[in-house]
Amino acid sequence: MAERVGILVVSYGSRAVGMVDAFSRSDDYEVELYIADKQRNPFNIEKAEVHQVIPDLDIDKIVKFAENNKDRIDFGIVGPEGPIIDGIRDKIEDKLEIPMICPTKEYALEESKVQQRELMGKSCPEANPRFGVFNRRDYRGISEVRRDVYSWLDEFDNEVAVKPDRPGYGKGVGVWGDHFNSRKELFEHFLSIYEKDSVIIEEKIDGEESSFQCFCDGKNLVALPETRDYKRAFDDDKGPNTGGMGCYKNYGDYLPFMTAKDREDELDAVNRIFKKLKGNGRNSGLRGIPLYVAFIHARDGIKILEINSRGGDPEIQTVLPLIKDDFVDVCFKMIDGNLKNIEFDPRASVLTYKVPPNYGGFGDRFPGLVNSDEINMPVDLNNAYRLKEKYGDDIKIYPGSMEVRDGKTYSGGSRTVCCIGIGESIEEAREISLDGINVIKGGALWHRKDIASKEHINRSIEHMKRLRR
Repeated sequence: MAERVGILVVSYGSRAVGMVDAFSRSDDYEVELYIADKQRNPFNIEKAEVHQVIPDLDIDKIVKFAENNKDRIDFGIVGPEGPIIDGIRDKIEDKLEIPMICPTKEYALEESKVQQRELMGKSCPEANPRFGVFNRRDYRGISEVRRDVYSWLDEFDNEVAVKPDRPGYGKGVGVWGDHFNSRKELFEHFLSIYEKDSVIIEEKIDGEESSFQCFCDGKNLVALPETRDYKRAFDDDKGPNTGGMGCYKNYGDYLPFMTAKDREDELDAVNRIFKKLKGNGRNSGLRGIPLYVAFIHARDGIKILEINSRGGDPEIQTVLPLIKDDFVDVCFKMIDGNLKNIEFDPRASVLTYKVPPNYGGFGDRFPGLVNSDEINMPVDLNNAYRLKEKYGDDIKIYPGSMEVRDGKTYSGGSRTVCCIGIGESIEEAREISLDGINVIKGGALWHRKDIASKEHINRSIEHMKRLRR
């Protein structure tokens, strides 16, 4: 008889759904899931032993939910970044002694990009872009801060990125030449952040991006295969940044535009950061996914755009279905401090998101992008689920910002549902992903059509060739 294991899952969106699915595939354990969810996610409701909606994901309410079920819970895992930053692990472990798989509040690095830059300056300075920090307490008025901002623009010939210090959840970043083409536009974007937060202005790096993720037991890092995220809203990388419209993984461990040395350089940089954080021996505060690093591959080597302390969305969903080990065992090894390796299916995977008409406040402004007849209609996933008869486990449908109302599923305000295809090549995986996306109807949902396209990938390859020359 399989051993029973109870797992607390703190959930918002398809990132946590991917974790729920990974646990549900266990062959060695009888898994009971206790899910604290931001909404009535249809996938989680079906899989949960106990499902409770906590709309604000307030950590005290999550602790209470865990306390009510503590005799049945063996460990917990957290999907979204908010509760990690707020110290959910510290509270649950201190009060209930339930081990949690996520970093402690001390190691929630995404709470401050300034602190990230300072950490990189000490551990891997060659990967740290040049940057400046602008804080309201340092200036007496707008004219003073404008003077210093323009001075930075002079130094970099306007080629900069403007970022909030605190988490923007994939948004809030503005880049010269992409989001603004004049100093007036840039300064308006700067002020929109400056009113609430410190602002970082850093040099714009010309290159190709990759996402590095790892699992950690506090002593050992196990790297996950590389993925490529699509942040921009529209095809051809146009429009503002989003939380991520899609993602792909190549066959093997690294991306088509990368070399084996690029992968080694990333591993070296991440291990130096980890060593700086960890200190001597084991540091269990780093358990989970302490380092999800956004790299950019440039002419003079790798640079780090940002570091997060949880799995990426959509990057982690793109990789979780490829773990060949039992995910429950992977989590127990992280808790016990003996995580040495994880076996992955080497095949390619492609994830495409469908999003609601007003996602980011811009989709419904573009004629032809949204089917207005479907606005406010339920979203039907049945035809996508039927594709499992054709593709088996090579297709995954993960509801994200969706909720069940009166027996029907409706889109929320963020990324609604993703489809993941798995295949021997990126092209094969992409075809499966798009087959799933194209049969989802209702809600006036829309998606990028060029995620992992051969044209987009070839442009990345040629771009890196030019830079390396």
